[in-house]
Formats: sequence, structure tokens, C-alpha cells
Amino acid sequence: MSGPEASVRTVRAYLRSRGRAPATMIDRYAAVFGLAMIAAVLGHPLSGLLTGLAGPIDPVRAGAGAALLALAVAGFLAAARAAGPVLLPAADASWLLLSPLNRRHLLGRTARALGVIALVAGVLLGVGLLAVLGAPDQLGWRLVGALVLGVSATAGGLALAVLGQVSPSWQIWLTGAMAALLVLAVVAMSGQLRTVMTIAASAPLTALAAAASGAAMLSALLVRRAWTSLDRIPTRTLANASTRAGHVARATVSLDPGALTWIAEDNRWRARRLASRRWPSLPAPFALAWHDWRKLARTPGRLAAVAATAALPAVLAQAGGPPGALGAAVLAGALAVASLGTSGARRDADNPALARLIGVGRRPALAARAALPALLAGVWAATALTALTLAVPATPQTATVATVTATATAGAGAWWVLGLLAGPALAAAALRMAGRAPVDHSMPVLDTPGGAIPTGPLFWAATGPDLALLGCLPTAIALLTQPAVLTPFLIAQAVMGAVVLMGYVWRTGRMR
Repeated sequence: MSGPEASVRTVRAYLRSRGRAPATMIDRYAAVFGLAMIAAVLGHPLSGLLTGLAGPIDPVRAGAGAALLALAVAGFLAAARAAGPVLLPAADASWLLLSPLNRRHLLGRTARALGVIALVAGVLLGVGLLAVLGAPDQLGWRLVGALVLGVSATAGGLALAVLGQVSPSWQIWLTGAMAALLVLAVVAMSGQLRTVMTIAASAPLTALAAAASGAAMLSALLVRRAWTSLDRIPTRTLANASTRAGHVARATVSLDPGALTWIAEDNRWRARRLASRRWPSLPAPFALAWHDWRKLARTPGRLAAVAATAALPAVLAQAGGPPGALGAAVLAGALAVASLGTSGARRDADNPALARLIGVGRRPALAARAALPALLAGVWAATALTALTLAVPATPQTATVATVTATATAGAGAWWVLGLLAGPALAAAALRMAGRAPVDHSMPVLDTPGGAIPTGPLFWAATGPDLALLGCLPTAIALLTQPAVLTPFLIAQAVMGAVVLMGYVWRTGRMR
């Protein structure tokens, strides 16, 4: 054993001896037994799932599936870059990071954890790749090839993220990889890769072996380069990543996800210098709400990304998603987009004393603040439903909302109007989410056959979506039943959205 590695292990052993008790044989037995039980429970469903992947796949659904896989990998790389990905616990970052210990051996535990993450994500990606391309023959060997490709992609992506911490030049390569994945998703969704995917699905095993071998070699080179570069990561970069990880860990342990958004928002604006401009001459409630509009306008990249996500329900439709899943995707996405315009309401709920000093009544302030989330949610939902109408399915099994909308008469209204009318109800739900209190861990625990369920996090998560489901009930029913005439649903949604928003503003404005 080398000297530096022995020093790191000696320090960690000393810290463990002064901390919690070491793991006993009973602890190891319980861990192994738990893993064995998980494998036994999931073995039969997984084998059935893999067996069902044999056979050819519809090219239209394959294109949508390839787009979803490309987006998933791009999201994985973005999350890795945002997380660090190399980081240390808060105590190690404060004491051991600045010590003369070997930096590479000190970060070895984190590197091994990243390897496990890459392995798990790669297995999921490989199974998804096999589900997209299918297996016309030799299911076992094609599964092995898909798993190798998936693990190579995730391991290489994580290695690029690690190298991005070392040098900004590698950040350019990582950004280029994510941009290429996004372009690939758009091209796959447009149907331009159907011929390529058909050839790839029926490729001989020799070609699959060559592709898997090349991907594995490239990934191994990147992983080796990342491992040798661990000791060159700047201390400031590691400290910042460790601080973010500490915030996430504390919010996760306390089951307060709202703290994560505050941390992300504060970190975003702390390092920026913004030009001061004169406040617009607007009535008091609208001048107060102008802060949300101005703040959102300062992030054009986020607005562009949000606008691009409106195509995701259409991708799910071409992938063969059921109407229930499509309706949930539209409403959940619109609610998430509406939450982007509720920062002012969150500040008022977090500091009600400051909100009272402004001198604007709570009801007028809520009514003015509801305009932006209603506009965001309505436009996003209308765009998503319009994209669904353009996503013409190729087979009767993938028929979704687009089929019914294409056959609807002009007098029956359009689906995009239904999305616009759902905006007020979604704005009320987003404002309710912005004003909810932290998780109440003193609430009782429900004993169910599936295990104990704490009601505190459950009620916290349901605060907001419950109002969205109530206010968008006509839209949800229309997406599930897919009627040929939309006029009754349009009228019902317009009335329901206005009633829910006015009722929320009236009731919440009285609770002061």
C-alpha cells in the first residue's frame, strides 16, 4: 500500500473510531439479505419485461423513444454538471481538503460512488435503448450490447463532467455533448432518423459488437483521464460543490424541498450585478407584481427551455403513451411552468411582516401576482395541446388526443383554447404552492400494508396540486374521454377556472 493512500485511510479510520460504531456482522447480514430480497422481488417482473422486448419495434414509436432517451441523457449530464459532480462531505471539505493529504486518494471514495451511479444509470439507459430498437434475434447478446453502450455513455458523460471541473475547456465539450443530444432528440422526433433506426435495429451482431467495443474504449479513455485529473480540481470548485451538496442533504433529511429552490435562487442572483432602473408608473398592486415579470425577463434562456418542454407531451404521444399519462403530463408541466412566476408570492409568505409594510392589501396583491402564472400556464398548456394535435399517430394503438382533435369540427372549439382557459386555475394552484408552510413532521403516520406513510410530507406535496386538479377537472375529463365536441368542456373550464382563482384570492386574502 502506498504512503499517501495509507495516510488517507489512517485519517478516515481515526475519524470513524471517534464517530459512530463500526458495522457489525448483523449489519452486513441485514444489508445482504435486503439486497437478496430486492433481487428476488424484482427478478420475475424484470425477466418478463426483457422477454417482451423481443421482436421488431414500430419506427414511429422508436423515433419518439429515441428522443426521450436523448433528453434523459442530456438531463443526466446537466444534473451531473450542476452537482459537481466531484464533491466531499461538509466536514471533509472543511478539514481534509486543505490538508497535505493526497488529493486523488482523498477523492477516491467520491469517484467510486460516481462509478456506481454511472453503472446504475447505464443499465437503465441500456434497457431503454433495447426497448426503443427491439431485438429481432439473439435477445441475450443484444441486451449485453445495449447495456455496454448505455454504461459507456453514462460513464463517459460523468467523466466529461469531472474533467469540466478541472478545466473550462472541457466544459465546452460537455456543453457540446448536451447540445448534440438535444439536436438528436429534435431530429428523432421529426422522423428523419427512421431509416437509420431501422438499420440499427436489424444490424448484425458483429456491427453491434464493434459499436459496443468502440464506445467502451472511448469511455475507458475518458474515465482514465478523469481519474488522473482528480488532483488538479481547484479547491474553490470542490468547496462550492460540497456546499451545494450539504444544502441538498440538509433539505432532504428535513424533508423540506422548498429550501432547495431558495438556495438555488439565492446562489443564482448573488454573483450577478444588475442595472438599476426606475420603477414603472403602475397602480399599486400591478407595480408590486412587476417584480415577477422583470425577474423572469432577466432569464431568457430559462424561458426558451420552458418553451421547448411544451413538445414533451407530443413525444409521449408518439411513444404510445395512454391518454391519462398525456393529460397528467400537460397539467403537471403547466403547473410547474406557472410556479416560475410566483417568486414574489413566496417572498410574501416567507416574510409576511415585510409584505404588510408595503402597504398593499393581500387580496389585490394576490390578484395582481396571479396574472403572470396564469399567462405562463395557459400559453404552455395551449402550446402543448397544439403539439399534441400535430403529433399524428401512425397506428391505432398509439391513437391519442391528436386523433380526436383532428376530427373535431371547427365549431366545437380547439384543444389549445382549453389550455388557455386552464391558466387561471393553475395560477391559483401555483400561488397555493408558493404559500405553503414547511413540512409538518408532527403529523401522524399511517400504517398501510405497504409500510408506514408519514402524512406530513404527503399533505405538503398535495398542497397545490389538489387545487389544480379541482380547477382543471373539465380539462382532465376531456383529456381522458377525448370527446368529439369540446364546447361544453370549454364553458365548464372557463367557469371553473375563474371560480377557483377568485375563491382562492378571496379566502387567502382574508387569512392575514
